[in-house]
Amino acid sequence: MLDATLDAIMKQMAANPTPKLWEVSAPQARSMFLAMRDAFDAKGTPIGKVDSVEIPGPGGPLAARIYTPVGLTGRVTPACVYYHGGGWVIGDLDTHDAICRMLANESGCRIVAVDYRLAPENKFPAAFEDAYAVLVWTEANAMDHSINPNRLAVAGDSAGGNLAAAVALHAKAKGTPKLAYQVLIYPVTQARAQTASMNDLATGYFLEKASMDWFCDQYLEPGADLDDPRLSPLAAKDVTGVAPAFVLTAGFDPLKDEGKQYAMKLKAAGVQVEFVEYDSMVHGFLAMGGLLPQAAQAAKEIGKALARALA
Repeated sequence: MLDATLDAIMKQMAANPTPKLWEVSAPQARSMFLAMRDAFDAKGTPIGKVDSVEIPGPGGPLAARIYTPVGLTGRVTPACVYYHGGGWVIGDLDTHDAICRMLANESGCRIVAVDYRLAPENKFPAAFEDAYAVLVWTEANAMDHSINPNRLAVAGDSAGGNLAAAVALHAKAKGTPKLAYQVLIYPVTQARAQTASMNDLATGYFLEKASMDWFCDQYLEPGADLDDPRLSPLAAKDVTGVAPAFVLTAGFDPLKDEGKQYAMKLKAAGVQVEFVEYDSMVHGFLAMGGLLPQAAQAAKEIGKALARALA
């Protein structure tokens, strides 16, 4: 059953409709997303320190932030590179600031968050290439930022979860960097997926199928290979030996099935997987800490998993 608070929010949104993502331009969609996150996010989450850095990327410098947990300033810690969600089109460092603060504090790890290039200005594989480049940079510059280069993870939500999964596969194939863990939060694992949840939950639950189609239209060139593992990790032929994973899904999320399918694919290949479903939640609930206690609960669960994996 859908959470009562979310049910009330969904009904209020239905009664007071705003433009859909596919009805506006990408810059307008980004402004709408930032405003929504500002309304729903938990405010004032303490953090030990936030450093703004610039990371060389394949297409130019990338803005990034390094979040140091409360009480750990000056100490060497593991690190998790975090990729924000937003369909590869919307989202930035500000929309996911609260999530990064929570995960840093709950895990005891530094979180390295990055503003990768967005579509439609930058088509696939630009975001993926940036995502991998930031992981490589984090390992190479770890000690300059009090990071243990031997205890690295990747994480992300939605399209960011897609990037984390794809980067983990690529790192395994390249043999570097050596990843200890991956956290995939309601991830996109198959471009233009046609799953039961994608169709059954196509409308009315925050993320809509039409939005996913619009995101893919923005991110992909016509005729793109939808089974390229850099885009669709679920289509990868071999996932053996990839980093252990924590996979989280939401019960009222169109992406639910493909997230679970990827967790099952990893398990079948002998990869250690912890799979969790918040069955009363919708896509994006982790960013609703100002409204939902389940957001803090999920952050604690993810943080504990990261701490165990990177200890």
